[in-house]
Amino acid sequence: MLRRPTPSGIDAITTLRHFAIVTYAVPPGRLRALVDPRFDLDCVVLDGSPMALLSVVCFEDQDFRAAVLPTPHWRFGQTNYRAYIRDRVTGQRAAWFFGTTLGSWTVALPRWVWRLPWYYGRFSMDCPQDASGRYRAFRISTQSQWAPALLELDHTPEAPLAFPGFPDRDTGLVVLTHPLIAYYARRDGRLGTYAVWHAPLAPSSARVRIAQFGLLDRLGLVPLAEQSRPHSVLIQPRTEFVIRLPPRLVVP
Repeated sequence: MLRRPTPSGIDAITTLRHFAIVTYAVPPGRLRALVDPRFDLDCVVLDGSPMALLSVVCFEDQDFRAAVLPTPHWRFGQTNYRAYIRDRVTGQRAAWFFGTTLGSWTVALPRWVWRLPWYYGRFSMDCPQDASGRYRAFRISTQSQWAPALLELDHTPEAPLAFPGFPDRDTGLVVLTHPLIAYYARRDGRLGTYAVWHAPLAPSSARVRIAQFGLLDRLGLVPLAEQSRPHSVLIQPRTEFVIRLPPRLVVP
């Protein structure tokens, strides 16, 4: 987890800005049918009941580029919708991706060539920071047929991080911010996977002012009436990601 891989081939590197993770704890039954049976849901116990975890991850790719080339690079908004899982085959923790919205024409490559569940969206981002790094405002909206979204946060860096259901702060932080393996149902129905790497994050806390995620409501995962009450909200102003490419099929 700590050792940065040496990018090669068509691996990509990007600097992420305004990286926010809004996590929800939901009854496992809402998720089970949407996740491949190879995986168990990674649950915590809240008020005596097991609850599955899923996150909406919003950010701006500031300079997405091929790792072996300094140019060209692209800048666009992106939102990932993911659940936390355990692989019954390997025992690893991982993320299950429901899909991604991307604010760039380059979405055509993962969508049509690699059959990833990625969709186009038009992003508007208003995330000014003061001299100390505190966000004076944090607003990201997405116009998308597949996953329209509006997120407004109040940045509260003075508040301690809290992860209900986890044994301690560090465990919650690692589980929610550091899944390095992703699985997903390809657009042709087969199981796919890819990997990423990033250094350990040092996020601060935030509170939801407005959360409207059309995909979560439509899938019955988190109704709109519940979206203002997340399990936790984290903000990281900047971090670097390495994306190991190409994605690959998982052979049964």
